[in-house]
Amino acid sequence: MSEEAVRTPPGAPSQPDGQANGRKARSRAPASDYTAASIQVLEGLEAVRRRPGMYIGSTDGRGLHHLVWEVVDNSIDEAMAGHATRIDVTISVDGSVTVQDDGRGVPVGKHSTGKDALEVVHTVLHAGGKFGGGGYKVSGGLHGVGVSVVNALSEHLRVESARDGQVWAQEYVRGKPITSVTKVGPAQGRRGTRTVFRADPEVFETLDYSFDTIAQRLRESAYLNKGVWIRFVDERSDRERSFYFEGGLISFVRHLNRTREVLHQRPIYVDQKVGQTAIEVAFQYNDSYVENLFTFANNIHTVDGGTHLTGFRAALTRSLNEYARRAAILKDNDANLSGDDVKEGLTAVISVKLVEPQFEGQTKAKLGNAEIKGQVEAAVADGIAQYLDENPGDGRKIIEKCLTAARAREAARKARDLVIRKGALDGMALPGKLADCQERDPANAELYIVEGDSAGGSAKQGRDRRFQAVLPLRGKLLNVEKARLDKILSSENVRPLIIALGAGIGDSFDIAKLRYHRVIIMTDADVDGAHIRTLLLTFFYRHMPQVIESGYLYIAQPPLYRVSTGKVTRYAQSEAQRERIIREFNVKSLSVQRFKGLGEMNADQLWETTMNPQTRTLLRAEIEDAVVADEVFTTLMGERVEPRKDFIKTEARKVRLLDV
Repeated sequence: MSEEAVRTPPGAPSQPDGQANGRKARSRAPASDYTAASIQVLEGLEAVRRRPGMYIGSTDGRGLHHLVWEVVDNSIDEAMAGHATRIDVTISVDGSVTVQDDGRGVPVGKHSTGKDALEVVHTVLHAGGKFGGGGYKVSGGLHGVGVSVVNALSEHLRVESARDGQVWAQEYVRGKPITSVTKVGPAQGRRGTRTVFRADPEVFETLDYSFDTIAQRLRESAYLNKGVWIRFVDERSDRERSFYFEGGLISFVRHLNRTREVLHQRPIYVDQKVGQTAIEVAFQYNDSYVENLFTFANNIHTVDGGTHLTGFRAALTRSLNEYARRAAILKDNDANLSGDDVKEGLTAVISVKLVEPQFEGQTKAKLGNAEIKGQVEAAVADGIAQYLDENPGDGRKIIEKCLTAARAREAARKARDLVIRKGALDGMALPGKLADCQERDPANAELYIVEGDSAGGSAKQGRDRRFQAVLPLRGKLLNVEKARLDKILSSENVRPLIIALGAGIGDSFDIAKLRYHRVIIMTDADVDGAHIRTLLLTFFYRHMPQVIESGYLYIAQPPLYRVSTGKVTRYAQSEAQRERIIREFNVKSLSVQRFKGLGEMNADQLWETTMNPQTRTLLRAEIEDAVVADEVFTTLMGERVEPRKDFIKTEARKVRLLDV
């Protein structure tokens, strides 16, 4: 989970009259202003440089890393086609990135356009071997734009293609060739493509690549392409990682479950080819209460699932019910296990590789090929039946886990119905401690979640009641990582939060019913506050992930210190910032106040520093990488102590803003 600084979230009123100002009618430009002369045709890669966000999503750190993914994915496509076994990624001290593989090399020679094929690939959008030319049977290729977009957004790019015993090269500056395609010498046994690019500082807000982000992505690619060696070197910090997994998805699932207690030591594994579709699935049950499932199509992470996920779920539910009946664990008059019952404690990775993937939406978040459902369902059903027949002890453990989940699900349903019924009988009464706002449009409403009545009192007095609501928590929130839904719903410090948000929980959660589009966690800037903040983040990640995915969850940044000369007052969020402010004031008659908690701040101070949309700083919580996010929450909040201790030892040196 990453956090990004947000000064004023969209739609937040800047002052009492802020909302009215936003509704003023705009004057229309004369229709005659829109003529044939208004239509622009951007040649070559000019469109990419003019609107980079349309091609890589953004020009911040996320877009910067997208350049790496585009080039690496071309090498991965070579590996999927069976032509590459090794990929090397290097970040140089000067910030340039080198990606090299041992595949076939980019084709060279005169193209039908009159240019060299190497130049066409790097300077023309939607050009390459993935568009019906027969170069690739299976490929990922995000949006079919690939390396030409990287070229357009790079200050400098050089490509070398080693094929047919020779090495050919061409260089570009901001997408335009500065050399012709030139033979630079014999290959001397070398083969494949070598791309060196340096992102353009005129385009990107940052040129700082994250070692951990790239390493995680490359590890994931190695899991999905067993037998491919991927080496990553960061010369800036002298760090290096290599990834090679002969076990493929089996290794992936074991990695995901390494901080959990598993029910069966060997993951259930399916590896079949149906026609031209390759199906690889691995899954394993653990003792947790959450499902951890990832789906991929042609190495693209389909975060919204699709037909391959539907086929897997159908096979899993049907196969476990059939086995439970065969083994007489389920009696004739017992109800079947439901899809929800077999999800608890499941860690699974589903990967399909197909010739003509059909994705729903430009982001390729969901696979739509109808035939894939039946293919995956049949393959997974065969694999499960064989495994359970050969491992009856594991089968019984899995069924018992599912039956326990079924009983807990029924208890949770009753508890959820009680919450809903209680609200209905009270006329949908909101929690007594909630100080609600007057605004009824969720887009303009904020909810501050604060710890304790003291902080809640200051927040209630300091807020703008027209659009800011405040909910004080009573004690520390339940650690939902260690609790089933029925226990969560019966918790006295969780239920008021669920009712206040108004959108339900779990499978019944409906983001359209959320009463606030800015949900702000505001805790003390000390160890206890950090713990409560982590408990709340765990709650939202596990049971209301849509709030995070929609960009509605924020973290307030209250100050630790107040530094005043009597005439001028400034606030600091750390000791280092406090010392810098003291040096800037450059007088010995200073008043320095240390806030032990939010409750010690006057209402006007809390408003000025933490709640006023014009002066506050909020951090927006985001799920940047689902695999990493799940791993962190499991490690920090799960049952096992050793992984948590190892994590703290490893990460402690990175902590900057912790007040003890």
